[in-house]
Amino acid sequence: MTTEEIMKIIVADPYANVTFSGGDPMYQATGFLELAREIHKCTNKDIWCYTGFTFESLINPEQRELLEQIDVLVDGPFIEKLRDTDLLFRGSSNQRLIDVQSSLYEGRVVLWQPTLCM
Repeated sequence: MTTEEIMKIIVADPYANVTFSGGDPMYQATGFLELAREIHKCTNKDIWCYTGFTFESLINPEQRELLEQIDVLVDGPFIEKLRDTDLLFRGSSNQRLIDVQSSLYEGRVVLWQPTLCM
């Protein structure tokens, strides 16, 4: 599929945000970067990304550029012996929910916290 075809699907659902996962997006950072830029240009959707890499290890230029487009990063590999079905948005306790933009700004990992609307 082309970026344009994917964008038609993304824009068609005004309520859903976007998640990059499966086949680790960081191995295909350049392709995902094009899509992420288009998502931010054309929508107000958040982008989440699941990766087996840790935030600290994403240092090559392509991965860094993609990281700059991500809102929340779920980092670290899924580890069966650390599996916990009570965790929010992740499968094992070694994985973190990272607020990427705050982390890049502060120069340290800032964990994502859900906001409650009342």
